[in-house]
Amino acid sequence: QLTDAGKLLSEHAIKILSLCEESYGSIKDLENLKVGNLTIGASQTIGTYLMPKLIGKFRGKYPNVSVRLEVHSTRKAAWEVAQGSIDLAITGGEIPTELAKILDVQAYAWDELVLILPKTHPLAQKSELKQEELYKLKFLTLEQDSSYRRVLNNILEQNMIDSERLHIEMELSSIEAIKNAVESGLGAAFVSVSCIQKELKLATLKHVKVENLNVKRGLSIIVNNERYRSKAAEAFMKDILLE
Repeated sequence: QLTDAGKLLSEHAIKILSLCEESYGSIKDLENLKVGNLTIGASQTIGTYLMPKLIGKFRGKYPNVSVRLEVHSTRKAAWEVAQGSIDLAITGGEIPTELAKILDVQAYAWDELVLILPKTHPLAQKSELKQEELYKLKFLTLEQDSSYRRVLNNILEQNMIDSERLHIEMELSSIEAIKNAVESGLGAAFVSVSCIQKELKLATLKHVKVENLNVKRGLSIIVNNERYRSKAAEAFMKDILLE
């Protein structure tokens, strides 16, 4: 077990190593992106359905830049950016308040969340549900402490829907698991419209509108202006995210 002096030395050693890595990265940048590394963070839905397309587009422009994608909760992704472990992140949840002064959070896009039902569900035949009918459904969702769940509940509450009255049938660990469970007839769910394009084309589940309900969450780009930003990160933001 480290003494107090040992712990202090270890903390400083970690900081020194981090600075060395940044210095090495800045020297590599002098080669004008002929080579380079880029580490991107994303929350679950974004990392699964949006980032592969964006990374593919980036690699088309900069084929020699190595890209690493890390999928975390919004909170963990924000901390990774703050500590310099990843260059930037795109998330859909709330940034920890303790990082507000460290991180630069930029609005990126809106993500629409829609209600999906098994195609054999009686309510799936309706063109639109009344809000009160949501309380009759059995919902499949991510874990209670997930950023996705917190954001969804907040949006529903803003639309005068009592999230406490919704019947949670099952909590699952991924959006893919939720979609598969809906297809199997286990319940309904709110998911990003971006993640059900294939299922809608194949008609394996049903998207049903809800009266006077527009569920959208803001997606944000997170960077740390207090740390060195590589040319690869700058290029990804300029050529891909902000084009």
